[in-house]
Amino acid sequence: MPDSISRLMDGELDDSEFEIVCGRLRRPEAVATWVCYHVIGDSLRGGPAPSPGFADRFASRLASEPTVIAPAAQRSRPVPVAWAIAASVAAVSVVGWIALTTLDTSPTAIAKAREAAAVRAAEIRPQGVPADYLLAHREYSPTAPIEGISPGFRTAAAITPADRP
Repeated sequence: MPDSISRLMDGELDDSEFEIVCGRLRRPEAVATWVCYHVIGDSLRGGPAPSPGFADRFASRLASEPTVIAPAAQRSRPVPVAWAIAASVAAVSVVGWIALTTLDTSPTAIAKAREAAAVRAAEIRPQGVPADYLLAHREYSPTAPIEGISPGFRTAAAITPADRP
């Protein structure tokens, strides 16, 4: 048993042995060995020796302490939750109002949007800029995607001999 207590103090016990040794520490001779080993360790480390009767005084003070089984549960306050909900509703309202006031819903805007959606990539021809230049510098072009056209498609234009300068 003294060997097991020493290994317990050094943290070298297996999980299976730990429960057994802790159960045996309830015996008076095991407690005396435990105390003796701690006194030896304290003296090797150069710590001050405890005053006579320290363990008894400590045990009596600990026994006189009130036992707290569980602290009283505090009731949650609904005020922070209400403020969080109100802030979320206000944020959604502001974003919705700004979106609706900036949206152009006139009939001409709807017609322009439908016309833009009907444009096909083959119908777009560069005006005044050579097609080779546009194809070579396509990744630097600030273009917006046209609705209905996949961004992976490249525009192509055929140049006839009459179009060449």
